[in-house]
Amino acid sequence: MMTSAYRPRNPGHDYYGRGTYLVTLVVGGRERRLSHFAEDSENKGVTDRGSLVLTPLGEAVEQTWLRLPEAQAVHGNRVRVHACVCMPDHFHGVIEVMEPMAWSLGDIIQAFKAVCTSHWQRLQGLEASVNRPISVDLSGAGVPAWLREKAQQYPNEGALIRCLSKKQRQEYYTLVGRCLQPLFDENYDDTVCMDERHRKAMIAYVRDNPRRALLRKRLPEYMQRCLHVQIGDRSYGAFGNLFLLRWARKIQVKCHRKHPVSGLPYEETTDYADERRQWESAILEGCTVVVTPGISAGERQMKKACLDRCFPLIHLQKEPIGAFWKPERQRFNACVNGTLLILAPWDLDQMGAVAGVPSDSDYSRFHNLNTLAAEICAFDGEAKIILRS
Repeated sequence: MMTSAYRPRNPGHDYYGRGTYLVTLVVGGRERRLSHFAEDSENKGVTDRGSLVLTPLGEAVEQTWLRLPEAQAVHGNRVRVHACVCMPDHFHGVIEVMEPMAWSLGDIIQAFKAVCTSHWQRLQGLEASVNRPISVDLSGAGVPAWLREKAQQYPNEGALIRCLSKKQRQEYYTLVGRCLQPLFDENYDDTVCMDERHRKAMIAYVRDNPRRALLRKRLPEYMQRCLHVQIGDRSYGAFGNLFLLRWARKIQVKCHRKHPVSGLPYEETTDYADERRQWESAILEGCTVVVTPGISAGERQMKKACLDRCFPLIHLQKEPIGAFWKPERQRFNACVNGTLLILAPWDLDQMGAVAGVPSDSDYSRFHNLNTLAAEICAFDGEAKIILRS
């Protein structure tokens, strides 16, 4: 049975069957307990994973993950682990379920989290709280009545932490303090693997995480994450080089899917070839930023050329940018070069229908993103950009 503390990212997915997942766990309070970057990391190459140094707790967490197949085999569950990394305040791991199980993925991850918590508490010289009788905490004032009642149900041994509901655990942990709380937050995030290419990308992302984190530390001006950038009357989430908004000239790359006269794919026509030459010529002259959502094939080709050739680019996307959102490798590397800003409008679905198509459809979203691209090209960012935390 799936544990009550687990909220699946994909509610319709079968978490008991075969599948591969990228799992992310966050240390409670975002405390930096699992690793740190070596003090001399500034003198090392950014691809040197040796600059990430595991703490004793991080080593225990990593070993617990690597031993998951053996631990789960005892319960009849066949799993395989492909990669993991203990970042200072969070953990990433890729796990594959080899055959249908009686346990869910949530059950397996919760068991993993419990073992990690036990390691953490033993390193503090404490008894693992999963087997800790709550009766030992009944002395002193301020003990709630429900806690005393719960302990009385088990007069010989005292109620155990695992017997409490989620709400009761939260109140209990507030009473006893952080040292007896779980190492990781109650919930976690999982991404379901779609195909073999996606699986390889998941593994590459996990292995590349230390490099990405070190680059964000070294290049904060190119790796800014701002949840609210006010441009005119609209608010965006942003990631990348915000200075690109202040460039003197911006040009919008907007292409039809089909040529309005010939009906051919627009990117295959001479009109597109002529426009692309004009765009690239403007870029090479300097002081020009391309602005596009990269939706149609022609727009995507130009966006890719910008990323490949380090041309300055403002890319609009429909996916929101939250507090921990990160771009994929190619766009991340463009941010490292200072040549990319990613913008995501917060109220995209409230911009209105296009041609009678509801505003929350991809058709209207894509048209509205191009409308926003035109607004950004016309905007005098030097005078009016307002940043809000």
